Amino acid sequence: MGKSAPHKKVKLIIGFIFNDAGVLKTAIRTAVKKWGPVDSESDVLDFCSTDYYQEELGDGLKRKFIGIKRLVSPENIYNLKIETNRTEKVLSRAGKRLVNIDPGYITESKLILLTTKDYGHRIYLGHGIYAEVTLKFQGGSFGPLETTYPDYKREECIMFFNNARHIYRESLKI
Repeated sequence: MGKSAPHKKVKLIIGFIFNDAGVLKTAIRTAVKKWGPVDSESDVLDFCSTDYYQEELGDGLKRKFIGIKRLVSPENIYNLKIETNRTEKVLSRAGKRLVNIDPGYITESKLILLTTKDYGHRIYLGHGIYAEVTLKFQGGSFGPLETTYPDYKREECIMFFNNARHIYRESLKI
């Protein structure tokens, strides 16, 4: 019989889809107030993997990821998605979001995303929030699964997540 043990703390990762740099800046500022300083960030990338968000968010969409320095316990991680949903609502105009915020976390072996949508590969966490393994770490790098969103498969994104994992592993040594 295995023994249960507390999970190591995890590194928060937050992704943004947007077309207004000012809204992005406000969303990141809000994230920093809630969860602490940023220790890693991706470049701003074109978001061209799908037109799913175009009607609501507009044309010329961009994607950016940040990593939060402070590690957290994953015990009640569903609160992260609840908070990012609140931020999206606050930053909405006329009932439409101006930014899509994708929260999740990194462990040594995977990237987990949080969502409100249930599908066969997602696990219910409570309070209307689900989790999915989006990337797995194997052979020295993160790699996609069959259900991984196309933009998370991009080389630039994989490089960001590998770097964030390296920072995470270094912070576990402290």
